[in-house]
Amino acid sequence: MIILNHMNRAAAVAGSFYPARPTELRDMVQGFLASVNTNAPAPKAVIVPHAGYIYSGAVAASAYARLAPVRNTIKRVVLLGPAHRVAVNGLATVNTEAFDTPLGSVPIDRQAIEQCLSLPQVSVSDEAHLYEHSLEVHLPFLQLCLESFTLAPFVVGDANENDVAEVLELLWGGEETLIVISSDLSHFHDYETANAMDRKTSQAIVNLQPELLGYEDACGRNPIKGLLHLAREHHYAIQMVDLKNSGDTAGDRNRVVGYGAYVLDTGTGNSTKTINGRYTWSDGQQLLQIAKESIRHGLKHGKPFAVDAEQYDEALRQPRASFVTLKSAGKLRGCIGSLQAIRPLIEDISHNAFAAAFSDPRFPPLREDEYDGLDFHISILSLPEPITFSNEKDLIDQIRPGIDGLILEDRGHRGTFLPSVWESLPTTEQFWPQLKLKAGLPTDHWSDTVKVSRYTTQAFS
Repeated sequence: MIILNHMNRAAAVAGSFYPARPTELRDMVQGFLASVNTNAPAPKAVIVPHAGYIYSGAVAASAYARLAPVRNTIKRVVLLGPAHRVAVNGLATVNTEAFDTPLGSVPIDRQAIEQCLSLPQVSVSDEAHLYEHSLEVHLPFLQLCLESFTLAPFVVGDANENDVAEVLELLWGGEETLIVISSDLSHFHDYETANAMDRKTSQAIVNLQPELLGYEDACGRNPIKGLLHLAREHHYAIQMVDLKNSGDTAGDRNRVVGYGAYVLDTGTGNSTKTINGRYTWSDGQQLLQIAKESIRHGLKHGKPFAVDAEQYDEALRQPRASFVTLKSAGKLRGCIGSLQAIRPLIEDISHNAFAAAFSDPRFPPLREDEYDGLDFHISILSLPEPITFSNEKDLIDQIRPGIDGLILEDRGHRGTFLPSVWESLPTTEQFWPQLKLKAGLPTDHWSDTVKVSRYTTQAFS
């Protein structure tokens, strides 16, 4: 039986969710971290999964590996996860002075706890933490990624996004503080259903839309919503770095659990700053307005809207490639884009919106009576990166479903699929042959001259 006293909270799931032997645990976590190849800036906040390590450890590592540059800088971790064992009203913290794992003890930041206890939604409940795994499973990762740190732990129960955001704002701090939000995604659906649900959840997270997260989307939806609320309020952006489920890692595909990893970097903390090439929610709304205005202008004048660059922040005037997709009653009505950053983003959006409405060869030009029924979707592309591979199987093994947009080139043929195409072609076995057809190649085509690049997108709608 686990014993809890005022001094420490003992490890509850060592030996089940992760190894109980220190050497085995250290080797497993370091193996996960070593498999991540990243030079990305260190995040201010992460959203990471909390299942058994064989299921979600690699996904969690994709975010935690980015802490390497700030190993000696971060001195406090604010950790929030959902309540699985005990009903909690608001947020529950602890009276204990340390959390134990097989790798040692993590001291509790009593000063941070006392600050938060001044808020009406925060209370003390050692019972809520006693057997709760959603916080504990992150500690070994943090112990190996950071030199030393104190912990401010909160189990989140029946709390709205404002309740959570208020706690996060109070403890946000500076470069010495890391925010960790613990959550798995969809639970116990078949593989394809889970993929579709988790991609929609990920889009809501990246687009800072807490209102779109429902009960079945993520067990940690309440702490996630709080972070999204704060990010939107302060014009931060969030990037998805990995998305898998237990069917991809260590389970069968009949009844899976989804896992995603996401990172937030504050940048300079203003609306003109993109984060790792990402754009804020406010930026996205301006770009959507440009797309709509360009089509309205096209209906009257037969040409795209001429954007006045001086009205927009510098970040929106930088060259970027984009796609504009139009849908009507849920069906595609036009999609045109660019793969190379050849003009300012605001001009690219205006041009592609007009072209999607009036120049997509698959559809007749848009009529004025169709405009009010349009749904607008914008995808901003990262710079394409060539994939190095030895054969087709090696290439397929490197493709990341739900994340990668791909550009296929061979013998004068070229085709691309945006990451959003994974919604209708959810597996690599479906996606890859259809991309060949899109490029004008047979589904069984392969040659030594095939070139494939990948990119990611940030979407607004």
